[in-house]
Amino acid sequence: MPGRHVTDHQMRLYMKFRQTDAVAIAAAKAGFSPATGYRLGHDPRLPSQQKAPRGRRRPDPLADIFDAEIVPMLKAAPGIRSIAIYEEMRLRHPDLDPGVRRTMERRIRAWRALHGEEQEVIFRQVHEPGRMALSDFTDMADLGVTVAGVVLDHRLYHFRLAWSGFEHAHVILGGESYVALAEGLQNALWALGGAPREHRSDSLSAAFRNLDADARADLTRRYDALCDHYGMTPSRNNRGVAHENGAIESAHGHLKMAIRDALLMRGSGHFDDLASYRRFVDEVVSRKNRRNAARIDAERAQLRLLPDRRTSDYEETIVTVTSTSSFTLRKVFYTVPSRLIGHRLRVRLHDDRLELFIGGTHLMTLARGRAASNGKHGHVVDYRHVIHSLRRKPMALLGMVYRDQLFPRDAYRRTFDHMIEHLPERIACRTMVELKRPGFPGGSLNWVMPPYRGSRWLHSSWPRPQQAECVR
Repeated sequence: MPGRHVTDHQMRLYMKFRQTDAVAIAAAKAGFSPATGYRLGHDPRLPSQQKAPRGRRRPDPLADIFDAEIVPMLKAAPGIRSIAIYEEMRLRHPDLDPGVRRTMERRIRAWRALHGEEQEVIFRQVHEPGRMALSDFTDMADLGVTVAGVVLDHRLYHFRLAWSGFEHAHVILGGESYVALAEGLQNALWALGGAPREHRSDSLSAAFRNLDADARADLTRRYDALCDHYGMTPSRNNRGVAHENGAIESAHGHLKMAIRDALLMRGSGHFDDLASYRRFVDEVVSRKNRRNAARIDAERAQLRLLPDRRTSDYEETIVTVTSTSSFTLRKVFYTVPSRLIGHRLRVRLHDDRLELFIGGTHLMTLARGRAASNGKHGHVVDYRHVIHSLRRKPMALLGMVYRDQLFPRDAYRRTFDHMIEHLPERIACRTMVELKRPGFPGGSLNWVMPPYRGSRWLHSSWPRPQQAECVR
């Protein structure tokens, strides 16, 4: 049609019809005049190939500085950002137009494509069913989960099969350690019902960071023994190269978003206890696995059979109970019954608990404590272990190192602070100790405070501790 340019598509149609039709007929079928057909016959190039390159319509604002100043900067510091170069050029040349930023960024990107350094190449892998599983840890502190009113600073151990996408997650209270890896990995394998041929992890490389050569070798031996117990070949990605663990690194983000969405749907991130939160995470992961149920069942048939039993998922050490009816382990102070003073105990250290043995006899299980981030020692104290002796020496309560941890609840601490403020120290200490005498389940009762008038307590109107009224 007059006034319209011939397109490449019309040109191709014309050349196709020209093989069997005359010029006029082929041109009519292609949608242009016979004269245009004769003209195209003398120049077989496509119309897009006949256009002259568009020239610059305005002067190049970077003509004087790009080769002279910007290129030397790119060669000297290949990793420098384009915005840093732009800001430097603005400082050197105040008259440079601020709108030149995008032009400079495009010019730098083009220069790097032609003259920049070689980049690392990622080689995509073909995954086979039953061959590889991956493990890693991901930080969950940003979700704002609280347990019993306290913000839970925790991680998730995350397990995933590369082929089917089966996932398992386990809440970890401490750092990335062999104990956390061993417990989470074994929970995942027994939930799956089989073991893959290879297990890849980078968690141990993080645990190696502050270890000497002997400790690293011991950690490697334990990890290798764990994998050997389940017939898996252990492997680790190169330290700092996250994309080698890409089959689980990307899954971290999806899992965290699924948990965040589930918390929003739930309407609250508060849980009464840790077990409730762990059940919540298990439900979220189970929903994700149900979407891949067919592939998971297909891969499960290719897994190795599990051994008859689990292997150890703890660290074992020996401690001695001191005259303070306690021992210190990993910068945490733990109290135990005073009858164990002087005994050597065998401790199995799990991620969230300690199991105490004397010889081959299991004594008790203690909640595991953590040292503070500033290096200050932590305390795990049960007042029942020391209250009988404290009643004979009540003034020891005044300067006790772990006094605040001794009280079953914060209400006891506030009560003692109030007594110290208004009573003589000896009476305050003795009264507080009597509130916690055996037979009263202090962990579940709120004691009624004695009446106070003026500057003294009315002891005559306050019943003795064993007769005191209490409210549930």
